[in-house]
Amino acid sequence: MVSHDGYRICSNCVMDTTDSKITFDENGVCDHCRDFKENVLPVWHTDERGRADLDKLVAKIKQDGKGRDFDCIIGMSGGADSSYLLHVAVKDYGLRPLVFHVDGGWNSQIAVNNINVMIDKLDLDLFTEVINWEEMKAFQLAYFRSGLPNIDVPQDHAFIATLYNFAEKYNVKYILNGGNISTEVVRNPLEWLYYGTDMRQIRAICKLYCDMPLKTYPFSSVFRHKILLRYFRNVRVVKPLNYFPYIKSQAMQFLQDEYGWEPYPQKHFESRFTRFYEGYWLPKKFGFDTRKVQFSSLILTGQMTREEALNKLKLPAIPEEDASHDFEYVATKLGITVDELQKYFEQPNKCYKDYPNQEFIYNFGAKFLKMIGVERSIKR
Repeated sequence: MVSHDGYRICSNCVMDTTDSKITFDENGVCDHCRDFKENVLPVWHTDERGRADLDKLVAKIKQDGKGRDFDCIIGMSGGADSSYLLHVAVKDYGLRPLVFHVDGGWNSQIAVNNINVMIDKLDLDLFTEVINWEEMKAFQLAYFRSGLPNIDVPQDHAFIATLYNFAEKYNVKYILNGGNISTEVVRNPLEWLYYGTDMRQIRAICKLYCDMPLKTYPFSSVFRHKILLRYFRNVRVVKPLNYFPYIKSQAMQFLQDEYGWEPYPQKHFESRFTRFYEGYWLPKKFGFDTRKVQFSSLILTGQMTREEALNKLKLPAIPEEDASHDFEYVATKLGITVDELQKYFEQPNKCYKDYPNQEFIYNFGAKFLKMIGVERSIKR
């Protein structure tokens, strides 16, 4: 059913017309759901076939890693996916990962504790890359001033760039990634979260709004990590959680029991900034609630009912009293007044299309890789 103002929600998941490009069939089922059924399920194997494929892949990783200090790299955020991946890699498969963490200045105390308990109990070393705070702060303020939704680009890009920098520096050919179909099969629409590696747009934002040159911040173009490192340096990204049943609630319970790991109120809340950004800034300023994407993924993979999701969405991601505190905390940490942050909140909203971008390159690359069977296309 369509409301008088044109609002519509999927009859199967909880994606709705806040995704401006969403479409529905005659039964009210959205294209995210249809994409999952038609393009993902047929090629997603979590049974014996998936396990066998993972076993072969692990054997290859170990073989290629002989004589090296590490046979793979894992980025550690303290979140559930990366934490469970680390356990599986070390305990179940005996891999020797280089474990690294990017400190962008916004770690929650829970995240710090979760990283430490995992590293200590698995008897691993942790490599930490600390981003220059003055540059990070200037970069984040530039995105606030831009009016764009995805103000988390400075953190996201630092993580991606550092990941590939470590792979190149230590000559490690395999990057293990906690990304997974089970909890992420529905993707955030581009108008919500545009590509954080579009260097043309990043340069434009920095030129217009950044107060200082970013001399030490780690940048990496999509050409570098998607083409140069992947096809000329043979650096491969592997997502082991896609090869066996990954039920997030069970994984989190296991991590709590086995390691003393602590859960977060919501996915990505291991960062204080991301908590503010996804829990307050996006839904309040732009009307984009990333929980719809997260819950819809869980609905499609049988980990949540639609009714449960709808009930959770009736409540704000961050309670009002906490949101007020977070607003003040973010302003203070960025070195601006609450009034200035409020000014950014009230300024006109912009879309990634309002600034120079390389969307055509991403579209071409996705179509080409899908055509040759290298990557599966998931709707954004």
